[in-house]
Amino acid sequence: MASEALTELAKRRGFFFGSNGAYGGTAGFYTFGPQGAALKRNVEDAWRDRFTLQEGNREIEAPTVMPEAVFEASGHLDTFDDMLVECSECGSSHRADHLVEAVTDIEDAEALPGEEVEALIADNDIACPTCGASLAGEPVEDFNLMFATDIGPGDAQPGYLRPETAQGIFVEFPRLKEYARGNLPFGITQIGPAYRNEISPRGGLLRLREFTQAELEQFIDPESDEPPLDRVRDVSVRLYPATEQEAADGEYLDTTIGEAVDDGVIGSPWVGYYLGVAQEWYERVGVDTDRFRFRQHLAGERAHYAADCWDAESEVDGDWIEIAGFAYRGDYDLSKHDAYGDDSFTVFKRYDEPKTVERATVDPDMSVLGPEFGGDAAAVAEALATLAERDPDAFDGETVEVTVGEGDDAETHEVDADVANFSVAEATENGEHITPHVVEPSFGVGRTVQTLLAHAYETDEVDGEERTFLSLAPEVAPQDAAVFPLVTNDDRLTALADEVAADLRAAGLAVAYDDSGSIGRRYRRQDEVGTPFCVTVDRDGIEGDGPETVTVRERDSAEQVRVPVDELAETLAGLRAGGSFGDLIDRYGTVETDVETS
Repeated sequence: MASEALTELAKRRGFFFGSNGAYGGTAGFYTFGPQGAALKRNVEDAWRDRFTLQEGNREIEAPTVMPEAVFEASGHLDTFDDMLVECSECGSSHRADHLVEAVTDIEDAEALPGEEVEALIADNDIACPTCGASLAGEPVEDFNLMFATDIGPGDAQPGYLRPETAQGIFVEFPRLKEYARGNLPFGITQIGPAYRNEISPRGGLLRLREFTQAELEQFIDPESDEPPLDRVRDVSVRLYPATEQEAADGEYLDTTIGEAVDDGVIGSPWVGYYLGVAQEWYERVGVDTDRFRFRQHLAGERAHYAADCWDAESEVDGDWIEIAGFAYRGDYDLSKHDAYGDDSFTVFKRYDEPKTVERATVDPDMSVLGPEFGGDAAAVAEALATLAERDPDAFDGETVEVTVGEGDDAETHEVDADVANFSVAEATENGEHITPHVVEPSFGVGRTVQTLLAHAYETDEVDGEERTFLSLAPEVAPQDAAVFPLVTNDDRLTALADEVAADLRAAGLAVAYDDSGSIGRRYRRQDEVGTPFCVTVDRDGIEGDGPETVTVRERDSAEQVRVPVDELAETLAGLRAGGSFGDLIDRYGTVETDVETS
């Protein structure tokens, strides 16, 4: 399906469209219309069900604006950059790596050094997409993607819109660990907006300046916590390991999660576990698994703190797009916030039995250090304590050297060993403070929505007429059902249709009501927005001595069955939960009727 067709359908049927059109539009911002907002919400609910509720995790909602110090600690101020090249002729800015990918066979130019991307632009004589001028010789520079703001008036505190939801979880770890009673492992999820000042937004919902993430931060003890891998051991996956990407004749690896972990293709069992969970979830919500893969990050694109990273990618319009990332982040995040923040980002790990250990300590004679080192005396004493813990053998001589300060201000001092008062004593310890490691599955909700629409878009022919329909999974479809009176000039039909729609809504189903135009046109409208079931109230269902019935039409097959009205809500709820329409046909039989085009 061409992207233009999806964009046209999305706008016409109320899925999504560019924001602020009355004012010329704003690149990188999209509004979800009534159908799109419902689809997006259903995707979020399905994710919440699987990654929060079924995993026994807890969800939070943190602010979208955070102070500058948070991003100094996280490294975003220094490293959260994209490659920018600016046209000297027209002044337009572009993602340099994207330009290279568009005209070469390189799939991940983002992993290359800036100098190499600059050379590729020159070697391939890449032109400015806006004006056509050559970009050869133009510098490729780092552009920080953070949106800056001020918190408060006057001498305001600098802040930023969060570029990911994860930092809201990491920053609140000292309190969140209390809710978990300090017991590892535990997981915290969050679904919400994030902001990145993209250089060149493109591709509908694929690259936005405001977008929604669904993230899980799983906190673990790396020495003792193991994932429940047996739950997903037999899940089949298509992997694209780094070794295959770098090979001239590289191929996909079709395997199972268990085999990939056992063979070391997936380095972390925790990452393997969540790849398996994600594979099953994507199948559940309707991603076409023939157009889906997990791609391992190449060394150049993997974050410096990540031991192993994989992306879930889907094929849309001939391109592979990232829709989720899975990373083993180690203790990087919590260690950084522990160093910068004013709270403890560790947990106390209690031993099964108390341990007797030898502990090296110092008790410096401050009456000597004070006169000798003046204002540095306290720093010297602290350095002695640190050295005793790290290298007790350093105190074997008559003197010991310690360094105070950093960089150009660093100064080495010599202290008599007698003044340091070094000793080793036995102590009983009940446990130790450890910094948990983090495993992170991070999902792009908008990208998932666009993938579902692209994979669900189908055309066929019904009764000699071509139709377009969205074969969305009932769980995520914007509407559960649509109710039609076959004709509007019969008060009995319209009254029953009103009653049926009200009853279904009261049962918690999202229901559209449509009495405009021929029944065939009404079916076509619902097909285009992906409504899985249409309920038609006709005279055959209200005449006779038996219970009142309605016709239920299934979207994909266009087959119909007649269902008693008093069983309708339960029947549709079962179908939404994954029930088979074929079982319904076996129970009631198909209906041969001409209402499809009447």
